[in-house]
Amino acid sequence: MDHRFVGIPELTGVPRVAVVIDVMRAFTVAAWAFSLGVERIVLASTESEALTLKERHPGWLALKDGAPAAGFDAVNSPGLLRSRDRDFAGRTLVQKTTAGTVGALAVADAPLVLCASFVVAGPTARFLRARDSGPVTFVVTGEEGRADEDLACAEYIGRRMGGDDVEAAPYLHRARASRASADLAAGLRTGYHPDDVDLCLEIDRFPFAMLARREESLTVIRPVAVL
Repeated sequence: MDHRFVGIPELTGVPRVAVVIDVMRAFTVAAWAFSLGVERIVLASTESEALTLKERHPGWLALKDGAPAAGFDAVNSPGLLRSRDRDFAGRTLVQKTTAGTVGALAVADAPLVLCASFVVAGPTARFLRARDSGPVTFVVTGEEGRADEDLACAEYIGRRMGGDDVEAAPYLHRARASRASADLAAGLRTGYHPDDVDLCLEIDRFPFAMLARREESLTVIRPVAVL
């Protein structure tokens, strides 16, 4: 199947089907948030917008890249999110990150948008296969489309769309050897937990895909169970 693999700067027009990939760490974190009970994730274009949305909606939580900051309830780390002593059940989480949320907002007007990482790769592929979605535009968000962990995940999902008999190990190896993985393992990124790399490279940890849609003026991600 003739999929496209593009960076955010290469996006032109509105794709028919888009899968936005951010392995390290936005859409691994999003999947963990849903597993902890978050009902929906609202994507913000700036940190100030994230805080404004939280202020306007009592009970909403906000998450950002980097170090903890006033007004934000969590940072973009699956290990830190998992270890937080907070009740996420039924909550709305506003997410703003450097790459993943930017990529998702860039294709928000597409008829079908999924956000993905290795932890939901299989369910994402099965969702697309069940929809007979045809060629997909994979948005490789890291490093302006050159992040090998994101490209490996995109290629893996593309192969899995043709059937589940695809060996994950070569793709995970590429991701573990990527610059983002090395930076995380070395503690070069703020808002980091030592388990982050391993958590980002768990294949099919969760049984859902993550569907992004416009809801009024917001772009919202919700989990969709996939059998």
